[in-house]
This record gives sequence, structure tokens and C-alpha cells, in this order.
Amino acid sequence: MTELYPSLIIDALRTVRYPGTGKDIVTMQMVEDDIHIDGNRVTFSLIFPKKTDPFIKSIVKACEAAINTYISPEVEIKGNITVKTPDLEAKPKDNEPLPGVKNIIGVSSGKGGVGKSTVACNLAVALAQQGYRVGLLDADIFGPSIPKMLGIEDEQLYMEEVDGKKLIVPAQKFGVKVLSIGFVVSKDQAVLWRGAMASNALKQLITEANWGELDYFIIDMPPGTSDIHLTLVQTLAITGAIVVTTPQEVALADARKGVSMFMGEHVNVPVLGIVENMSWFTPAAHPDEKYYIFGRDGGKNLAQALNVKLLGQIPLVATICKGGDDGVPVILENSVSGVAFMKLATAVGEAIDERNATLPPTKRVITH
Repeated sequence: MTELYPSLIIDALRTVRYPGTGKDIVTMQMVEDDIHIDGNRVTFSLIFPKKTDPFIKSIVKACEAAINTYISPEVEIKGNITVKTPDLEAKPKDNEPLPGVKNIIGVSSGKGGVGKSTVACNLAVALAQQGYRVGLLDADIFGPSIPKMLGIEDEQLYMEEVDGKKLIVPAQKFGVKVLSIGFVVSKDQAVLWRGAMASNALKQLITEANWGELDYFIIDMPPGTSDIHLTLVQTLAITGAIVVTTPQEVALADARKGVSMFMGEHVNVPVLGIVENMSWFTPAAHPDEKYYIFGRDGGKNLAQALNVKLLGQIPLVATICKGGDDGVPVILENSVSGVAFMKLATAVGEAIDERNATLPPTKRVITH
């Protein structure tokens, strides 16, 4: 066998690619600079962004195979690769408003009427159905609809003392922790607040509530761009954003602006992808039929043009509307729409994992 040296090991590891990114683990800086060679025995460490990375075992096996294949089968590598992850349990900074929340997802739309709240609501319940700890914040201050969609319009909020602080206790429904301005204002009257008052109310729902430990914190943002969006990115380091649109050209034009807002240098929130809602009409009695009443593949084409993922295409069926009116999200039904939302939840989870594996944590927007 030829003499072993570190660069030989590195060259072999360049053939190992991280699933979903197409990049090799050396370029992604996943190989720590601690390669040790003792005769035929080789040891080194791999760095993964989190302990729950689903690809840890497969990457380790791929590294062992690459070294034995491209260098020599005599190299003793099996069982000698150490996996390291950052200290995610480190004490949170005092200025972190949600230290127990792993991922913050903003659900946005360029315009109203595209089903953004329906997507946010069903996504939250779908993730909870998959076993995750989920919170849902209705940040659409002037048009809160999440309480009705979950059948908790008459919910009464309470305070509890946590570590000497009085905190709001979020409502819970279908395994999701929920807060909305709709809980504290009359459902029959318009919210007539100036921007500063609305922003302060939103901050209170975020920073003065006992959200606890969450895997996903989903924010149903107002449509368009506004003071509320600025308040959110200044208050929270949003992991990634989802932009909801319909296939219509007028909706797509506004969705493009929404993507641009998040990807702009002053906000710099990664866009996880686009959700095309009302992609086609499917009669409940004929689930295999599709009628493209709002156009076809507009969201799919926009995602390709902007080089972002198409996370899902949600069909338009009567049960979605009825579920929202009755307070029972369609994800709870074994229907075409329910299956579509469950697939969406899986796609969002995968997009979050890929984003966390390839990009640094988002930073809050600081204004001067």
C-alpha cells in the first residue's frame, strides 16, 4: 500500500457529497483539521450542524467507502471517524427572545386572498401531526384569521409566572401552541391601530408569552410588505421564509416582490421556497380530475425563474374552505388536500434541514 498522508485522505473525501446540496463535504468544511495517521490507521472528525442531522450515518459510511475505494481497502478507517456538532445547548444570549425555539418560519404573500393563512394553519397542524413541537403566531394584526380556522375564536388568554416574569399562556389546539391578536380584540370590529401600536402588540405576543421549547415556530405574516414585516425581522432571527402565491399572473408579480424583500441585503432571510396554492380545482367526487381555473404552473415557473424551491402545489377543493370556516383544518382529513399539505410539511422540514446545513444562522435586522 502507498504511504498515507493527509492530502490523500482529503482528496478521497472530496468525492463524498452532502445529499440535497450537491457540494462535497470538504468544500462544505465538514472535515475538521485533525486527520491523524498511525500506520494504516486513519482517524479524523466530521462536523455536522446539529445532532439530529438525518445524514450523519450515511455520510460516515460514505467516507469509509471513499477512503477504502480511492486509497486502499487496507486503510483502517471503519469506526475511526468521530462526529462532532456545535454546542447547541449553550446558554442562550439574554437578548434572544425565543431561546427555546429551534426554527422560525415566516409564511408570507405578496398580496391578500391567496390562502396564506390557510397554508400557515395547515402547515402547523401537519408538522404537529408528524410529531414536532409547533407554535403558530398570527401576526396578521389587521386581519387575524387563525383563531377561526382553528375553532378557538372565543379562547380566553391567561398569564402565568415563569422565573419571576408574568407571561401569556398560548392557546393550544390540534397539538399547536397558538397566539393571535384576534384573542384580545372583538371579532366583529376592525382593528384601527397606528403602526407603532400594532408593532408593540406583536412584540408582546412574541416576547411576553411562554412559548417554551419548539421545533418550529410558524408566523402567519400580513400580506404585502409593511411595518409588521420590519418589526418581525428586527425582533426575531427568522430561519427561513415561505412565499405563498396562486398561479395567476397578478399574484405572481406580487410574490416576486415578496421573495425580493426577504432576499434583499437589508433583510437577508433565506427563502425556503414557494407554495403554489389553488393550483387547480379538483371536485371532491372526482379526485383525479384537474381544472386549471387560475392558470397553470405559474408558481412552479416563478420558483424556477428565481432559483428557489417549489415546496408544494395545493389543489383547490371545497373542503379547504369548509374546514377553515368550521375550525377543522383540512390536514386532519384523508383527502386530496390533506395529502398535499402533509407532503408540504415534509418538504418544508427537508428545506429547513438543508438550509441549516449549508447556511449560517440568520441575524436579526439592526436599524440605526
